[in-house]
Amino acid sequence: MKKILLILLGIVAVAVITMFVMGKSYHFEKSIVINAPLDKVYAHLNNTKSINEWNPWMKLDPTIKVKYSGNSGQVGDKYCWEGNEESGSGCQEITALVPNQKQSTKMIFYKPFESEATSDLILIPEGNATKVTWTMDCELDYPMNLMKLFMDSQMGKSYDSGLNALEALAEK
Repeated sequence: MKKILLILLGIVAVAVITMFVMGKSYHFEKSIVINAPLDKVYAHLNNTKSINEWNPWMKLDPTIKVKYSGNSGQVGDKYCWEGNEESGSGCQEITALVPNQKQSTKMIFYKPFESEATSDLILIPEGNATKVTWTMDCELDYPMNLMKLFMDSQMGKSYDSGLNALEALAEK
């Protein structure tokens, strides 16, 4: 019995140490080079309706409810969604637009758990093509920060799906 208790205490100690060593900050980014000029790519990310044409999380729930507000293509352009357990609910708002260079958003998630994140889409010309870098930053409270151990894999799949869909739209 003492041996089992010591093993359990060891596991808990490793988890607690890992939690504090990892910290709360999380950053993820993924890039793709799209064979289209800056302005053509930018047209697919400068407003929330265009974003949702390639947004990978919109595919998680075919019955998702989306409500748009603000002025399309301007800072403050916003949508809120309510979906199934996979897609959850929340809002995303454009916080900065630099034509043909950058789009920034703030996301507030209500379900499956409350959190906030920021995201940037950065465009860099590469000859006749455009490099798109998609970033996300957030803070994860203890012990939720342990999710970081698994997030890169899931985020990578989602970002790949979204960037490939953006590429298909922009290269038409």
